[in-house]
Amino acid sequence: MAKRTKRTSPHKLRRRPPFFHPAPSRARRDGWSEARQCHFLTQLYLTGSVGAAARAVGMSRASAYRLRERAGGEDFAFAWDSVLTPPGTGRIARPRRDWRKVTNLELVRRIKSGLVQPVIYRGRMTAIRRKPCNSVLFRLLRRTGAVPKSNGASL
Repeated sequence: MAKRTKRTSPHKLRRRPPFFHPAPSRARRDGWSEARQCHFLTQLYLTGSVGAAARAVGMSRASAYRLRERAGGEDFAFAWDSVLTPPGTGRIARPRRDWRKVTNLELVRRIKSGLVQPVIYRGRMTAIRRKPCNSVLFRLLRRTGAVPKSNGASL
């Protein structure tokens, strides 16, 4: 009789995927869409293996690493690192972005896409949670001069 091994649940080994800005991609049926990125992070959370997670979403391991290194993929890379970091090891620092080098078109893209997070229930991704990114909106408003200057008087 084979001895059963006790499987440790993923939440004790890894962290759930955080909110992140999806990496920009062209509209392709076989590309890294927003849903595919969320599904990849879910599989990475469940398996802990980049190769297995990439196979589960129908992509190659190499293309996952290319997406991670792509310009605009910093948040996806942060979510990836966050998932693979064991809980209880402290906070993970988000990479600092030099906002002076971000174009207005990139800010508009980030406002439209917002922040996304895969919802994991009973070992499956059931939905994608969306949240507006107000800090990017305020940054764009400040940059375009749409926010009136305050004269020190309170309302």
